[in-house]
Amino acid sequence: MVTGQRGQARDATRPGEVTGESEPGGVTPTGRRPGTVGGVVVVTDRRQATRPLVDVVAALITAGARTVLLREKDLPRAQRLRLAIVLRELLRPVGGVLIAAGQDTLDGEALHLRAGAAAPLGRPRLLGRSCHDEVELGRLSTEDYVTLSPVWPSRSKPGYGPPLESAGLRRLAARAGRPVLALGGVETPEQAAACRDAGVAGVAVMGSVMRAADPAAAYARLRAAWDGVCDGSSRDSGRVLA
Repeated sequence: MVTGQRGQARDATRPGEVTGESEPGGVTPTGRRPGTVGGVVVVTDRRQATRPLVDVVAALITAGARTVLLREKDLPRAQRLRLAIVLRELLRPVGGVLIAAGQDTLDGEALHLRAGAAAPLGRPRLLGRSCHDEVELGRLSTEDYVTLSPVWPSRSKPGYGPPLESAGLRRLAARAGRPVLALGGVETPEQAAACRDAGVAGVAVMGSVMRAADPAAAYARLRAAWDGVCDGSSRDSGRVLA
């Protein structure tokens, strides 16, 4: 068992989550590979960020984030590589991991592929992929984890969908055969808790923390909800106090 805030205990594993003790906000060790992702994972978007992206990510790491998915795919590789190096340096002291979105690890060991993209010839130590339906899940091979999206309508990608909502997320997560991150429209503590109860390994959040006036506080509220910090009546029906 892993003990959350206020001493409340929660299961160390859920359907689709690997065994082992999870670091705050992020990585669960699995042996040879650096693990797979779980908890509250940060997805970057400098265009939505209220401050310089590096400053936002630094605040989120201070608040407990341990896994960061670097997007910014429109940047030239040289700029994106410099950004990746800086973010890895921020994550290194806390044992965190930076995942590069796309087909370039940016000299790292973790990569997240879009749906339908060919896997690189040299497999990174941690490999994820975006999925949206059963057909895409059926094409998976050696991926360590997947994202399922959109769970709810997303302000970051308006009109993208249709949304899975909790029932669809639960159904697809059960078919994934590997840890799942819920992505898309996860903005409130209640939504994070609903994803947790749908049996996924974690949630991936972007706009809710990038747009926040206080990114650290926004992350802390989502993390508290994910950890099941409630009013004490029950985990399933208790009011989230985050």
